[in-house]
Amino acid sequence: MDRLRIKGGRPLAGEISVSGAKNAALPILCASLLTAESLTVDHVPRLRDVVTTRRLLERMGAQVLTEDNELSQRLVLMTPDHIEPTAPYELVRTMRASILVLGPLLARFGRARVALPGGCAIGQRPVDQHIKGLQAMGAEIVIEHGDIVASVPRRLGSAMGGTPRLRGAKIVTDMVTVTGTENLMMAACLAEGETILENAAREPEVVDLALCLRAMGAQIEGAGTDRLVIQGVERLQGATHRVMPDRIETGTFLCAVAATGGDVRLTGTAAQTLDATLEKLREAGCELECDANSIRIVMNRRPRAVDLRTAPYPGFATDMQAQFMALNTIADGAGLIVETIFENRFMHVQELKRLGADIAIDGSTAVVRGVASLSGANVMATDLRASAGLVIAALVAQGETTIDRVYHLDRGYERMEQKLTALGAQIERLA
Repeated sequence: MDRLRIKGGRPLAGEISVSGAKNAALPILCASLLTAESLTVDHVPRLRDVVTTRRLLERMGAQVLTEDNELSQRLVLMTPDHIEPTAPYELVRTMRASILVLGPLLARFGRARVALPGGCAIGQRPVDQHIKGLQAMGAEIVIEHGDIVASVPRRLGSAMGGTPRLRGAKIVTDMVTVTGTENLMMAACLAEGETILENAAREPEVVDLALCLRAMGAQIEGAGTDRLVIQGVERLQGATHRVMPDRIETGTFLCAVAATGGDVRLTGTAAQTLDATLEKLREAGCELECDANSIRIVMNRRPRAVDLRTAPYPGFATDMQAQFMALNTIADGAGLIVETIFENRFMHVQELKRLGADIAIDGSTAVVRGVASLSGANVMATDLRASAGLVIAALVAQGETTIDRVYHLDRGYERMEQKLTALGAQIERLA
């Protein structure tokens, strides 16, 4: 099992490019199930979750071709009219985003069997909102032996080719759910009539999926707001789409520079998707210069502690909480962090304490009192973003830190150690 060994205490300097967004790429790849024509997806990051999604689509019968270049990869996907619409547990168990095949499979093929998904152990991620929405659109769904078994009854009517179609509906989700919004939006594209999604997620990744679907011929209005209106069409066509930059990767590297100090330019990014993160970095004392596709960060002082409360977009992203907690551990003052999205997302606290952090937990609230310095130790990653927080803490700690179980990191960060090495970090991967 791979580990990272990091010798901390060095400022970061230089320029690196930001990869395509994992949380945008995965639903876009699943959208290929909605058409028999080819979907070409550019700027796809090389990540463990992307590999799993590709294997899942190929297992069902899709054809996936890869064109690699130095910075990213292009995938060309084609799903024929006859596939096996089943997502087995052995592929689904490591990745919660696998639930995103459910809506497209039902919409185009009229049936699906999808194992209940896994992923990081950071809290409950119920799929009841997905099921509730699809049932409102006419799907019949039961849970059997850990699988979601869904079908569209023929009484609802058929599209050309005889496949029964979902019907449009007004759906109000009980909570804001990103994957729920994406699943239902994809399903609604081929449903009969109009679907209205209220309390929809507003994340940029949802907007990116909507842009791809519209390029495929979908009729979607309201992307980026809490109300989506989708007019169903009988078929979608092929298209080419470029995945948006990864705002969480961007924020992670910005936090690393804020902690270590230095001068770094990130290219190929989108500052307009990072308002909450950039605001907190400025509060911490960072100097930021943003233009159309790059961000420069300069940090030449000890950071100031910041308070934050996670919330759905455009609030502060839960996926940036661990990174800012790491920043607060060596900041001047004390920071209050409130986690409102996932109940188990403080599992990195004990590992940060092994490095010398001063953190007190009370339910969903953490009080982080900055210390003068951290010291290297052996630590263990517990989930994807916890891994990133530990890397940041290790970069600023005195001495050597070894991070175990970095397979979590590989799910969401492309070539992180190479990028950090290019900025002057002392970091290496150990098998």
